[in-house]
Amino acid sequence: MTDYKNTLNLPKTGFPMKANLAQREPEMLKGWYADDLYAERQALRAGAEKYILHDGPPYANGNIHIGHAVNKTLKDIICRAQFLNGFATPYVPGWDCHGLPIEVNVEKKIGKPGAKVTAKEFRQACRDYAAKQVDGQREDFKRLGVLGEWNNPYLTMNFNYEAAVVRGLKSIIHKGYLKQGFRPIHWCFACQSSLADAEVEYKDKTSPSIDVKFSVVNEDDFLSTFTEKELGHGDISIVIWTTTPWTLPANYAVALNPEFDYALVQVGDERLVFAHEMLERNMERYGIEHYQVLAVAKGDKFERQLLQHPFLDRHSLIILCEHVTTDAGTGAVHTAPAHGEDDFRVGKKYDLPIDSPVGAGGVFAEDLPFFGGQFVYKANSNIIELLQEKNKLVFATELQHSYPHCWRHKTPVSFRATPQWFVSMDNLAKDALQKLPEINWQPEWGEQRMFNMLDGRPDWCISRQRAWGVPIPVFIHKQTNELHPDTENLMEKVAELIEEQGIEAWFEVDNASLLGNEADDYIKGTDVLDVWFDAGCSHFAVLSERPELQFPAQVYLEGSDQYRGWFQTSLLTSIAIHGVSPYQNLVTHGFAVDGKGHKMSKSIGNTIAPEKIVKQYGADVLRLWIAATDFSGEMAISDEILKRNADTYRRIRNTARFLLSNINDFNPTTDLVAAEDMVALDRWVVARAQQLQDELVADYNKFNFHQMLQKIHHFCSIELGSFYLDIIKDRQYTCQTNGLARHSAQTAMYHLIEALVRWIAPVLCFTADEIWQFIPGERSRSVHLEKWYTGLDVTCAQGLADDYWQQVMAIRDDVNKVIEAERKNGLIGSALEAEVDVTLESSQAELLERLGDELRFVLITSAAKITKGDALSVDVKRSAYTKCERCWHRREDVNTNSEYPEICGRCADNIAGHGEVRRFA
Repeated sequence: MTDYKNTLNLPKTGFPMKANLAQREPEMLKGWYADDLYAERQALRAGAEKYILHDGPPYANGNIHIGHAVNKTLKDIICRAQFLNGFATPYVPGWDCHGLPIEVNVEKKIGKPGAKVTAKEFRQACRDYAAKQVDGQREDFKRLGVLGEWNNPYLTMNFNYEAAVVRGLKSIIHKGYLKQGFRPIHWCFACQSSLADAEVEYKDKTSPSIDVKFSVVNEDDFLSTFTEKELGHGDISIVIWTTTPWTLPANYAVALNPEFDYALVQVGDERLVFAHEMLERNMERYGIEHYQVLAVAKGDKFERQLLQHPFLDRHSLIILCEHVTTDAGTGAVHTAPAHGEDDFRVGKKYDLPIDSPVGAGGVFAEDLPFFGGQFVYKANSNIIELLQEKNKLVFATELQHSYPHCWRHKTPVSFRATPQWFVSMDNLAKDALQKLPEINWQPEWGEQRMFNMLDGRPDWCISRQRAWGVPIPVFIHKQTNELHPDTENLMEKVAELIEEQGIEAWFEVDNASLLGNEADDYIKGTDVLDVWFDAGCSHFAVLSERPELQFPAQVYLEGSDQYRGWFQTSLLTSIAIHGVSPYQNLVTHGFAVDGKGHKMSKSIGNTIAPEKIVKQYGADVLRLWIAATDFSGEMAISDEILKRNADTYRRIRNTARFLLSNINDFNPTTDLVAAEDMVALDRWVVARAQQLQDELVADYNKFNFHQMLQKIHHFCSIELGSFYLDIIKDRQYTCQTNGLARHSAQTAMYHLIEALVRWIAPVLCFTADEIWQFIPGERSRSVHLEKWYTGLDVTCAQGLADDYWQQVMAIRDDVNKVIEAERKNGLIGSALEAEVDVTLESSQAELLERLGDELRFVLITSAAKITKGDALSVDVKRSAYTKCERCWHRREDVNTNSEYPEICGRCADNIAGHGEVRRFA
């Protein structure tokens, strides 16, 4: 038997089937950075229109987690896709370097400032710690394939950034937004500092729940508000309900709703007052069956009457407030103006003392009667005991409820009144709300979420009582408490000093050097700025300052928690400083959860470190999971999910390998076939690729990465793998090496790989660059220096456009099901042993008849016949002819050529004749 193997055009490529990403990617990274691929990309787009994605700074503390990987990878995908669009896409990564988490870690090592180390030494230790954390995270981000200005990132602790923040604050002062106030704000006793809203999280807490009596001081005046004559006997008390007994020492009032009816109720030998609507449920709660309503009066009748504090020697005032509801409690609200927002507002209205005996660490002042020196939460039980002793406790139990906690220490926070600096929201929030419709929100619900965050937002407390942060460099008059009249010029001088020496310049500067003879009249501010103000000023400190960037940015992209964090503070500071939003598109991603949808937590052991995934699967598989997941919601990840993504990766890689292996001898300079000369099926697949590319580019531009990848996977699996590539194998392998039929298929595959490698480049950045090196023809050194492929401009043959081939594909699937069933029944061993007679209704029959004898190549059978009928049916029979030893088709003319025995006529012609002609497939 003659060996015809050498006459076939068998696939061949050096592109490996096995990816070995974990080993191959680090070597590719070395090449990217040795040749400075990022700089080459920027040089290539010099002068081009810019597309700026501004990096929200992750905190410089700890190893990166899966959320970091999601965030940085999504940003990298966007930048790479927009580079393919032809934009200049500089990406400047940043880090948030000030703030409490760094202080806490430094304190563990060297102690608190002012104890074992000076404040200056402490700040330097914080700077050193942050720099080390940045170095570690930077290498992890680079390993993910993220390209950027890693050697010149922006750090909020850089001197120029710190100076820019001071200048941003100066601008906000100039616009009149800054004011000083003494009011309750979220306070963490562990941090001993005020907290931003973004630093507060809510979780369940069990609190004491008590009902307490406040005795009426002047009973005659109190009773005169009622019209009834029989008003019972015994002491009169208004009953309040609270879950924070420790705030009772700061009580100065009891609030009633002016519109509520309040009942005077005889209970045993005393008279108690409740909101009438709540009386029955409270009596049931107390377990009291026998009581009598003596009289009822509106709440507004009791305004400014006096009550006796339950254990301190002072009076509390009855006040009116509409925030009193009947949702819970008694209809009378304990009011401590120093420990609640509503309490503070109504306290100001009634000129109540804003007084709290609680220190920064949560300990009562030593001179407080009964509880001086006690930690507030531990004092709760002692307060309840004292109330019981004084017969002021009506009822006590415990309540589990949602309560604010410090996100760092995971401990409950309080509202505590302290002197702080605030950015006024009176007009700023309204201005921000007006800008929301101008922003493109992805997902769309982001606009409503931001609206809810800003609508009615309280003033922004921007001061912190910490050591490590950008100072609020102001001078306050000792007598008037007013800012120095030349504050803005003074701040500019401070900014210039910080630009040279860092924030230490403010802490060390001598007042006299800035104020001259006025130095003794002013106090230098000691507060530092909220780190969210720091980060929120990045548009001012980075976008507006770095020449390769521009303001505003096209895109801000962060996790959904940043609506109350960086998204919001960036928007507010930008509108305060510039009058416009810092971003045109705001893109939000969800949080990673495990395969069961549970939140990832180290404590329950369901986290997956990016480093582990990269070592096992490679960065490209991790990037594929990120892009293939609908990131607008929760993003589930597990070993099983990663394995499925690895399978998807293999499908794409194997498609690329098939294309490369079949164009290994193709020279695009000499072998490229003109579109009008190509076989119809080849023209269709290239035109289909152009149609798909238009969709993919649109998906990239709309951040619909998961839909984009679904389309690529479907194209590789169905339209290529199960249809086009399956059909052309015969033509590619058996037709003349340099014949038109083969070169037509190679031309199509060349166009396909040129397009496919770019489609996947933003996501599978390593694999795409690896593929790039194996594509024939002259080209740049990296796919990451390219634009979208423009060689797909091919029109289909007349009457054989996409709708035609989609119908052929559907009929072919139905035929294949019948052939497969007969193969399982043992009638045939393979499809090429079959001859089929396909019955179709008239219009479909005419579709397939256009293919003539080439229908058999589409169906991959040795013979195919079309019969017109009422409905689809397929008759399969085993071919009686001999198998061609070269193409494996069973044909009547096998063994008819004495020079080439054992093969069919077309194979003989392909070896020694003019070669077969293909028009359709």
